Amino acid sequence: MPTQTFENLTESKQDLVRQALLEEFSKHNLADAQVARIVKSARIARGAFYKYFADLTDAYRYLYQYAMNDLHDTRIRAHRLLTAQEYVDQVTTFLEQVSASPYQELIQRHYAVNEALLHTQVVPRLRPASAVEWAVMVLVHETIREALWQPQERSEATQRLAEALTSLLARGD
Repeated sequence: MPTQTFENLTESKQDLVRQALLEEFSKHNLADAQVARIVKSARIARGAFYKYFADLTDAYRYLYQYAMNDLHDTRIRAHRLLTAQEYVDQVTTFLEQVSASPYQELIQRHYAVNEALLHTQVVPRLRPASAVEWAVMVLVHETIREALWQPQERSEATQRLAEALTSLLARGD
């Protein structure tokens, strides 16, 4: 995660660095990313990059978490189980938000390549309260992963999610 030095930058300077990170990580896999391109795009010194982030992986983790926080609707974290259709609607909305966002290529590349390069979770894991909530969470996230990785399969993935959730939620806790 970024250092306090990064956090102390003006919002416009942070935006410039984030935009450079987004450009790099949207076009290049984490293994092929280069600090040189990032610092050139952000118009910062190479040493400044290392004052902001420990390394490229740290910068990637920061940007990916920033993107997820920017995209996630805080209303999704309900205090009750939703209906299968409500979950499917939320997934559909999220996929539409990703498609309309500047993060689309970053997230697609994450699922296609970068996720396997990281040895630990990029975003903090949610703590479901029950086995059913855990199952719903896994199904929802796998559907999102599949729909972003293979956009041509989106309709089939969301239909399969609807069927699985209808069956799962009919059983209850």
